[in-house]
Amino acid sequence: MTGGPPARLAQFAVSQLCLALAAHLAVRRFAPHADPLILPLAFLLTGLGLVLIQRLDPAYAARFDSAPASGGQLVWTVLAVAATIVVLWALRDYRQLQRYLYVTMAASMVLLMAPAFFPGDTYGAKRWVHLGPLSFQPGEFAKISIVVFFAGFLVLNRDALSCTGRRMLGMTLPHGRQIGPIAAVWLLSLLVLVFERDLGTSLLFFGVFVAMLYIATERTNWVACGIAMTLVGAFAVGATEPHVKGRVMAWLHPFDIYLPADRRPPGLISDQAAQALFSFGSGGVTGSGLGQGHPELIGFAGRSDFILTTVGEELGLAGVMVVLLLYTLLVSRGLRTALTCGNPFGKLLAAGLSLVLAFQVFIIVAGVTGLMPFTGKALPFLAQGGSSMVANWLIVALLLAISNQARRDLYETAPSEPGADHPESVDRGRGQHRLVQAGQGHPGDV
Repeated sequence: MTGGPPARLAQFAVSQLCLALAAHLAVRRFAPHADPLILPLAFLLTGLGLVLIQRLDPAYAARFDSAPASGGQLVWTVLAVAATIVVLWALRDYRQLQRYLYVTMAASMVLLMAPAFFPGDTYGAKRWVHLGPLSFQPGEFAKISIVVFFAGFLVLNRDALSCTGRRMLGMTLPHGRQIGPIAAVWLLSLLVLVFERDLGTSLLFFGVFVAMLYIATERTNWVACGIAMTLVGAFAVGATEPHVKGRVMAWLHPFDIYLPADRRPPGLISDQAAQALFSFGSGGVTGSGLGQGHPELIGFAGRSDFILTTVGEELGLAGVMVVLLLYTLLVSRGLRTALTCGNPFGKLLAAGLSLVLAFQVFIIVAGVTGLMPFTGKALPFLAQGGSSMVANWLIVALLLAISNQARRDLYETAPSEPGADHPESVDRGRGQHRLVQAGQGHPGDV
């Protein structure tokens, strides 16, 4: 963009090196048996996000006269990694979280509903809490506390949820006292959608709960009930709430925004969906090159909600696939941790945290590419946002803590044999047999 290296390239490289080294030393000290890929993957995605935001700063300054955001994002990255180190130091045994299930549930409800009691909204949705000069998104932290509660609740009630019920319409439906929690979660997700107009948080919240129910019980009727309730709730709110309806219209008719105002579908007011498709289309397979596109045409959301369009335009389909594969690898390591963990609570907690990342990436990518209505969530690690950065690094910290204990237990109980020098090699031979004996080869054996 300027004909030479960025002015602060050396400072950025040194800061990233020191930050990664500090996190690595903390993991070696407090979680030496943790999965070796989780931390590098998180740093790679975070570093790529910082590069993209730095690239967007001059474009936004020239077009919108906006202040640079890369410096603030770097500060939030340092705070997020510091919070990760603190969690690894303080939470030596993740099972302690199981003692505070209803505290975490209460905290989740407060965090989810807090934005509804603050005046004003941000770009149509009420997901922010403003306290003087500071602002944050409580929903980013609620997704962690709610997974902690779900994991503990399902461990305690698995037998009642999976072994009882009555036949109806060819399915075994649970009794009313068992279906009460899923109905309460469904109702809460609808309240979030109605009062805060936050489609992304509502879908993420309810989707993760249904997925964890299936992991714990292996009953497909939970999935069927969840899909049916989601469709009913989404249709009802999408037909009545103007902000959500506008996003549905932008999904169904993205290019109609360029028609005369009297010929546009009712509620269609944004061209972001159309600009995102133009951006992906102009990128091709290899992209225009970093700094050679025009991702700022997407508007204010190019740094946050639509940052993937920058990848698609300037790094092309190849760059998008690399980013998606990095997310896939990170989620797979989290799910591998769940399979390896011998503790039922740890199994569900690791699976739930991994699913949070997977669902959030899917919801955002599907919205940006036109597969489903856009939801307004931030892409984990890549997009601008302090709340999102800190919350996602806390997920990384919990996955590291769970994998450390799981792999340490596996390492200590595995028989000594040639080639079994570290936990990865235990997954073969007799080590694999020990996993099956421990009930870890079957997702429902929690």
